[in-house]
Amino acid sequence: MTLGRAITTVGGFTLLSRVVGFVRDIVLSAVLGSGAVADAFFLAFKLPNFFRRLFAEGAFAAAFVPLFSRELQGNGRDKALAFAREAHAGLLLVLLPFSIVLIAIMPWVLTLLAPGLRAEPRTFDLAVDFSRIAFPYLIFISLAALYGGVLNAIDRFAEVAVTPVLLNVALIGAVLGLTPFLPNGGYAAAVGVAIAGLLQWLWLFLSCSRDGVAMNLVRPRWTKLQARLIALATPVAIGGGVQTISAMLDVVWASWMPIGTISALYYADRLAQLPLGVVGIAIGTALLPLLSRQLRAGHDEAAMANQNRAIEFGLLFCLPAALALWQLAEPVIRILFERGNFGPSDTVRAAGALAALAIGLPAFVLVKALTPGFFAREDTKTPLYVAIAAIAGNAALNAFFLLATSLHATGIALASSAAGWINAFLLGGILIGRGHLVPDRRLLSRAARILAATAGMGAALGLLLHLLKPALAQATISGVLALALVCAAGAAAYAAAGVLLGIVKWSELRTVLRRRRALAADSVTADGPTGPP
Repeated sequence: MTLGRAITTVGGFTLLSRVVGFVRDIVLSAVLGSGAVADAFFLAFKLPNFFRRLFAEGAFAAAFVPLFSRELQGNGRDKALAFAREAHAGLLLVLLPFSIVLIAIMPWVLTLLAPGLRAEPRTFDLAVDFSRIAFPYLIFISLAALYGGVLNAIDRFAEVAVTPVLLNVALIGAVLGLTPFLPNGGYAAAVGVAIAGLLQWLWLFLSCSRDGVAMNLVRPRWTKLQARLIALATPVAIGGGVQTISAMLDVVWASWMPIGTISALYYADRLAQLPLGVVGIAIGTALLPLLSRQLRAGHDEAAMANQNRAIEFGLLFCLPAALALWQLAEPVIRILFERGNFGPSDTVRAAGALAALAIGLPAFVLVKALTPGFFAREDTKTPLYVAIAAIAGNAALNAFFLLATSLHATGIALASSAAGWINAFLLGGILIGRGHLVPDRRLLSRAARILAATAGMGAALGLLLHLLKPALAQATISGVLALALVCAAGAAAYAAAGVLLGIVKWSELRTVLRRRRALAADSVTADGPTGPP
């Protein structure tokens, strides 16, 4: 599978997940609002996700995929699968006791994570209850992350990319179905998280079995490959990804701020995660196994070309998305979430955080495109050192915003964006300095044209925001229609500028359209006269 097709596959299913995720967040904002129950739940939701990214997605994606790909390339599927099953057994050996211990000492864990909440006993007690209910999610989703690494390594991207949809559907169903029978919606949402983990694990377990890479349970064994896996994974687990570490530091800082700050950051981050998830995570997911195979086969030039294309693809989508989120922050938050227990003051608070996160969005996407250049070479230490530097910058800026300003959620988001840019610049500079990344003429030329097209889109959005300001000031049907019009017009302006500037050629668009028509014709022929209309 080519890089472009892999990115499109992952990005397409991720987009579906994000759309369903918006429905989930609309339900959560209406039921939980942005107060004590919401703060407690979002804190509980962050905890297993933090460890998931720290240990499973971060460490295993960075360390396991290259090793599995090497075994697959050099020793065949049977040897690679034996290694995967041993890693699976080792992961279980760590996860089960770790989860049991953390559930038992949850009050102490949350005291470290959100010390400021001790001053709000009701919120703190709710957070402890919700965390204990939701924490088993970590076991299931960590195993699912390993299964996903195996499937991605054999070019099965769609099955992995669709799993987040299960999380969103489970949460929506739990909140709507269980809230009337429980003390509040936070308990229902916490139950939904645990159910979602079970569903995601089961889906990928069955997918592995269907694709001939079943994760049968074996006894843990200490082998050279397992030792290499631990050696590679440890720096990643310590570093954990600057965005994840920064997100948890954000919770620490937010816990000292007014009630609602944690919720505001959550809602803002969910919107910022749309382009990051669709583009950035898709790039990282598709690029790592591809680079691992090409570098293992000695195809260094092909690997560098693919990294250039990944950066180009990221810029193509993240630059206009970042500018649009910055310009549309308040109307987007208002129209999506301002209903039920989510009021106008909540909108202002979350919109400020969203605008600040939009500034760092290109950096977050670039990090996803750059880190595979290290991980594919089995270098997990350099990203760790870079992450530590970025985290230090994040902590310093957060201290400044907390002590010297009243920006609250906006200040925390600004610090995260700054940390993202520190991370991206350092990673890119090191890759270039080592000769592992040489920006080619196409990347430099298209990056300049993408910037120009983004500026043109920004001008169009600014004009439309001025003309439609009264409609966008209300969370009504007219507001929804006005926002849809602004988004569609902005996308059209960017596409038109892209064609005029040569970023996208008419011939390429015609080729895509011809392929779609051909696929449609094939579908009609296959269905026959009795097929679907």
